[in-house]
Amino acid sequence: MTKDTPKAPPLYPKIHLLAASGLAALLSLALLVFPSSDVEAKKTTLSLELETPGDQLKEESAAAPLVQTQQSSGSPFAQIENAAPATTEQANQTPEAEQKAALPGHREVTVARGDTLSTLFAKVGLPSNAVHDLLASSKQAKQFSQLKHGQVLQFELDKDGQLTSLHSKVSNLESIRLTRSDKGYSFSREVSKPVVRTAYAHGVIKSSLSASAQRAGLSHSLTMDMARVLGYDIDFAQDIRQGDEFDVVYEQKVMDGKVVGTGNILSARFTNRGKTYTAVRYTNKQGNTNYYTADGNSLRKAFIRTPVDFARISSRFSAGRKHPILNKIRAHKGVDYAAPRGTPIKAAGDGKVVLAGRRGGYGNTVILAHGNKYQTLYGHMQGFAKGVKTGGSVKQGQVIGYIGTTGLSTGPHLHYEFQVNGVHVDPLSQKVPMADPIAKAERQRFMQQSQPLIARMDQEKATMLASNKR
Repeated sequence: MTKDTPKAPPLYPKIHLLAASGLAALLSLALLVFPSSDVEAKKTTLSLELETPGDQLKEESAAAPLVQTQQSSGSPFAQIENAAPATTEQANQTPEAEQKAALPGHREVTVARGDTLSTLFAKVGLPSNAVHDLLASSKQAKQFSQLKHGQVLQFELDKDGQLTSLHSKVSNLESIRLTRSDKGYSFSREVSKPVVRTAYAHGVIKSSLSASAQRAGLSHSLTMDMARVLGYDIDFAQDIRQGDEFDVVYEQKVMDGKVVGTGNILSARFTNRGKTYTAVRYTNKQGNTNYYTADGNSLRKAFIRTPVDFARISSRFSAGRKHPILNKIRAHKGVDYAAPRGTPIKAAGDGKVVLAGRRGGYGNTVILAHGNKYQTLYGHMQGFAKGVKTGGSVKQGQVIGYIGTTGLSTGPHLHYEFQVNGVHVDPLSQKVPMADPIAKAERQRFMQQSQPLIARMDQEKATMLASNKR
């Protein structure tokens, strides 16, 4: 530094220090004299600003996940803010998942469209012959080749990169595993037992039963079960009307707080054309399960009214109908149900198979004898169900064949006939015999189980209607 160079001013001139001291004194006096809410708020803000960034991050992450509200490449917290979602995701991982992810030999792949077991093995570095060895180890091992989109396969590899274990969930309740040992691969299946609880659904028919049931939260299988249970009194092919309504209490299967499936219908009520039908599921002391009315009469009759679910009646019973192919007047001694090709056909009642084969203009035909008095015929089938053969027997509701157009038929439909003592009668008007009611010895036990189910439907419906009026 030369002699002529001026000295640099001090970092804090005296006049500035004096001014700062005076300002601090005035502020202290103001706080003592005017303790307003604004001053208190500023005090709180001041105390927060005095915290270190690390302390603030700890408090904020404990209260809620960080949200980045401003992006700036120059911000010293930009990297921390961007890393916050990853930190949250790691916090949500289970210890088991973190432990597996940390294992060097653990690999997980998700099945994409077009994937095969070979492509998945290749993704984890396993040769094609490893797939062959695995599938050849047992018949059960072939289940791993039945892949579904989105299915996850977990591979465990040893230090040499060889497969030691393969695991996958095939459903919410079932998983399969193959484990390698000195003797080869061993297959195991793990089935989880869900918690079963009851659930309630209510619906009003607006367009169709299936659409209304779906809106009410019922699955397709539960809808079919409801139609089967009440199908002895209600013809779901022609009786359903707009404004009909239903209530159902059914079993719901839950795993880890999530619904993973449904079980049996415990009670159902259907109002059709102003008349209400009720069904309650009951298992007697001998272990036999059936559905009964609320007062204990059996819903199961000797015959179901409709052998095809949700079909359309295309031709009724008639003594003088013009045949659409023969073009001449000919008695139509049955009812035709039009439905898509391949639609299942059910046996109207328990019986013996008199015929399962071709029969003239009926095409593929099944004839069932129900004792000595009743007989039913099912014509124009596309084919027969597995196990249905002449001389065999069937149960009520069992699928015996599928809608087709064999024989003298203009389109896919079922021709259904009903005979009583050898005389053709109209199956839509025939009064079918009733099954036995609840035994007197079990009536009290039945009422103890059925009354709470009926009360549950009443209570749930009343609560729902009250909430809709608000």
